Amino acid sequence: QLQASGGGVVQPGGSLRLDCAASTRSNSYTTGWFRQAPGKEREFVAAISRTGITKSYSDSVKGRFSISRDNDKSVTYLQMNSLKPEDTAVYYCAQDRYQSHTRDRYWSVKAVGSWGQGTQVTVSS
Repeated sequence: QLQASGGGVVQPGGSLRLDCAASTRSNSYTTGWFRQAPGKEREFVAAISRTGITKSYSDSVKGRFSISRDNDKSVTYLQMNSLKPEDTAVYYCAQDRYQSHTRDRYWSVKAVGSWGQGTQVTVSS
């Protein structure tokens, strides 16, 4: 079970950090974040391998967002800097469908095994 938190309202150029708390079982899986804006499909944002060594980002967030994980706490983080209005969406944490797989920026929603409940991020002046 995944539990996302940390969303909110922020001005353009601001920062937020999202947390995704999971069970220790999630330490064996790639985890990451997707987002869904109103009227749009859910899209990949970032992924991190179970060891934390391999990280992938969508082109739209690369250089602004940073994903990390703490397996001692079974938490995955998404640090979001230089936020833009187009980053406004519901953000969902995700766990891979398969153990020990490493995902890149083409990670599909069909290959997600578990979802968190979503947290709203609104970037507005």
